[in-house]
Amino acid sequence: MAEQYYAVREDLLPEGMRKAEQAKAMLRRGEAATVNEAAERAGISRSAFYKYKDGVYALDQAARESIATLSIDLEHRSGILSRMLALLADSGGNVLTITQSIPLQGLANVVVTIDAAQMTGGIGELVERLKALDGVRRASIVGRS
Repeated sequence: MAEQYYAVREDLLPEGMRKAEQAKAMLRRGEAATVNEAAERAGISRSAFYKYKDGVYALDQAARESIATLSIDLEHRSGILSRMLALLADSGGNVLTITQSIPLQGLANVVVTIDAAQMTGGIGELVERLKALDGVRRASIVGRS
């Protein structure tokens, strides 16, 4: 199932989510030097910060988030990597970096960072399309910026 996103008015968010976004804003603006400092100043634990940091974005900040890092496990068979890259290109994603591990027990892990600014559809939809590709065992988002 593809990830779904919602725009929610700030006063309806749980306090932990609001404070996590406040801490992230402090880090972006340079008002806090470390996650620990930002979390403390926002009045949230570090574990709560890490729980929510990748799931809550101010709407103006989310619009700027266009780089995503994906981790994908591929079967060690000819042509699977090239089909995966073709799918990324067909979606409008631009590959920035790609690293592939040596295949172990018939699987190789590929970590790819893409610029998703020109993509048709969202990152969640792309991950679902990757999962459906023959030879892909697992695909997930590991980071966004």
